[in-house]
Amino acid sequence: MHNPAMYSFERLPLPDAEVWYAPKFFSPEQSHMYLQVLAQTINWKQEKIKLFGKELPMPRLTAWYGDKSYTYSGLRNEPQAWIPVLQQIREQLTAATGKEFNSVLLNLYRNGQDSMGWHADDEPELGLQPCIASLSFGETRRFGFRHRYNKAFENKYITLHPGSLLLMQGLTQHNWHHNLPKSTKAGGIRINLTFRNIIG
Repeated sequence: MHNPAMYSFERLPLPDAEVWYAPKFFSPEQSHMYLQVLAQTINWKQEKIKLFGKELPMPRLTAWYGDKSYTYSGLRNEPQAWIPVLQQIREQLTAATGKEFNSVLLNLYRNGQDSMGWHADDEPELGLQPCIASLSFGETRRFGFRHRYNKAFENKYITLHPGSLLLMQGLTQHNWHHNLPKSTKAGGIRINLTFRNIIG
């Protein structure tokens, strides 16, 4: 990371992981602007996933932009071309972290009933120690971590604020699952951008 102090990054106390959080990576004005632009310009769609032999609608809207295709949860995502707002955000992330990102998965949570189950971003095309840069705009939501092997570690939850950046790197994806649980308090939309680098 180039300069964690510049963005007030804090390292989360997670064993076997390297997770940094910057609650104010973007100003409130920038965050609101990006929320509006992304909600209106991204080509959102609701994918279907197979669960216990049944095909069910995914509990959120998604989009995949970038240079490479990507397969997760049995879905193959062909990239849509970069648009200016995503290019701009990517450049800011690279300047802050020193990491290169060639693709981004976007999630739109329409309300507190939209969610993301426990999983790890550990697909082979992400490499051995992937860096996932996760940005939040809109509604504040809880985000959980659960150790994959050591049940003695308690689940860890943090609050992701609008304009925040969560950076997961090193062995994080090997050792921890993460999720975005449902919320009875969240009423507005949340847009999440997870930038990553697809290899091969």
